[in-house]
Amino acid sequence: MKPTFDDCLRDLVNRFDDTQEQQNRTAWQAFLDGAIETDVFIPPSRRPAPPRVTWPTIHINDAQDDYELMLWDQFRTVSDLLAAGGVTRPAVRCNYGTGILPSLFGCQPFRMPRETNTLPSSTNLGSREKVQAAIAAGPPDLHTGIGEKVFQCAARFQEVWKRYPQLAKYITAYHPDLQGPLDAAEIISGSELYLAFVEEPEFVRALLDRVTETYRRFMHEWNRYLPQSPTAAVHWGWMQTGLLVLRNDSLVNISTAFYEEFVRPCDEKLLAEFGGGVIHACGRMDHCIAALSRTRGLTGVNLTQPELNQMETVYQHTVDRGIKIFSLSWPAVVAARATNRPLHGRVYAHPA
Repeated sequence: MKPTFDDCLRDLVNRFDDTQEQQNRTAWQAFLDGAIETDVFIPPSRRPAPPRVTWPTIHINDAQDDYELMLWDQFRTVSDLLAAGGVTRPAVRCNYGTGILPSLFGCQPFRMPRETNTLPSSTNLGSREKVQAAIAAGPPDLHTGIGEKVFQCAARFQEVWKRYPQLAKYITAYHPDLQGPLDAAEIISGSELYLAFVEEPEFVRALLDRVTETYRRFMHEWNRYLPQSPTAAVHWGWMQTGLLVLRNDSLVNISTAFYEEFVRPCDEKLLAEFGGGVIHACGRMDHCIAALSRTRGLTGVNLTQPELNQMETVYQHTVDRGIKIFSLSWPAVVAARATNRPLHGRVYAHPA
């Protein structure tokens, strides 16, 4: 007989060990407080706790259309963490991809082919006139597009916490993928945005301002459902100071000067509002790392491809200045150790 959703939730409840969870959280807090004695923070492992029921594998496309499947998929990640004896914080989210904010402005979701089992994205608005009309229309309704799915999903997480308070004790629901102001603006307008930095700077400012304000309002609404403490928030399984992880993948396409003039004020406004946080970027970010490090409210960075960056430059403007690096790849740690590069206990990593 196949297990029900509640069978799986009860399985999770029975596999948590309070002593181990407290030890893990205490270690993470010590890292945030700068109180670890090692150069690199490697969180303590749990004893593996295999499931006692067979958890289903949920396809991400199916989860987009069914709230119970979405929750089942997310709690499955926690089950896998416990089964492997993992080191990260147990965490779940309303997992609807990068198109959440753009959908509020009228962008249409784009679902990936089923064989990719990959989160959806969205198409851009298709013309400058439509983007300008969206800006002129004022703040969008947060409960339209994918936004409504996020809040409906959040309400269902609330229901689980009420029925299973032990899961609420151990598992954090972290904020959905709103990207960052620059990334969301690029999705809304398309890649022509980069020409506009030069040719129509006022249009870029207006779009970024509207997206930033919408991001701010959305986060306040989301926090009504599933609040976190900004002094010990969780994202992607790590614990951090500040609520936000701002995605700046589009950073690779702009200059330092453009970041400082157009984007950093938006990032700072959001970080100030929500107790600070982390900036993430795929690809290269070293060309902007000095400017990033001066972003008020920044408590950490996450770069997924250190091999594409001049890491000495990154270290000089992060760990040397009290800014943490989260989830650094182990080869990058090995390379730093090979040159006796001090990391000051401000890097979280763990061997693959």
